[in-house]
Amino acid sequence: MQALWMVLASLFFATMGVCIKFASTHFNSFEIVFYRGLVGVVFLVGLTRVQGVALGTSLPMMHLWRSVVGVTALTSWFYAIAVLPLATAMTLNYMSSVWIAAFLLGGALLVQGRNAPIRQQSPLFLAVLAGFGGVAMMLRPTLGEGQAVGALVGLMSGIFSAFAYLQVAALARAGEPEGRTVFYFSVGAVIAGALGMAFAGASEWHWPSALWLLPIGLLAVFGQLCMTRAYSSGATMVVANLQYSGIVFAALYSLTIFGDQLPLVGWLGMGLIIVSGITATALRARAVPNAPAEEH
Repeated sequence: MQALWMVLASLFFATMGVCIKFASTHFNSFEIVFYRGLVGVVFLVGLTRVQGVALGTSLPMMHLWRSVVGVTALTSWFYAIAVLPLATAMTLNYMSSVWIAAFLLGGALLVQGRNAPIRQQSPLFLAVLAGFGGVAMMLRPTLGEGQAVGALVGLMSGIFSAFAYLQVAALARAGEPEGRTVFYFSVGAVIAGALGMAFAGASEWHWPSALWLLPIGLLAVFGQLCMTRAYSSGATMVVANLQYSGIVFAALYSLTIFGDQLPLVGWLGMGLIIVSGITATALRARAVPNAPAEEH
């Protein structure tokens, strides 16, 4: 079931990306983060009340860290979507599984030190490096003039997404209900979005373009709930790999709705990223059997 929950979450997030692409012509990234979070807060207050789930928590610092890294990843991703082709922005964000493998490998090496057999580690190193090669292949044919900053921000969104996914898994293992976890993340998005709007300003509402904000918020909360359920019921590294289905959904949207072109080398790069992420996580259990727990 965790596979179905993660695939469904990826579909929701990819569809949300389409809505963000349209909304970004009228609203800046901070505004979209704010309204996305606001819709989520309102929806989750009602949902948790119906479910009988209390919103009080005994793990405030864990929720705070999840909100900080999650909102940073979210804002970076929204900006990347606004300035890059949808498939490229989604791919950079969905590199988080490769980053997770790299973080866990680095942590294992720090813990094991000289006791970690280098020959056993080398296939995992090569798999992670192959992921970076895939990024280079994909960005070269699709990165236009003036998009370098957007590409760097997109890479940053993937890094912080990896931190966020690991923290979601930690909260699930600590017994936090999905609704409560997503609620506090939505509250963090509202606060961060409001602070950003204080500096970047707010755009004038234009109808019916402002209506894009509602499906963005609803799709986001549905995706977050599905993703959190997946991490709470499955192995973190296995579930993280399944998020790559979002790249396929985004690529289809990018080609059919926005008319973006992806040359053969771009498709090969996307495939290399997917294969390297799956390979890295498969090798991780064999290469670093005494690694620290993933929620750390």
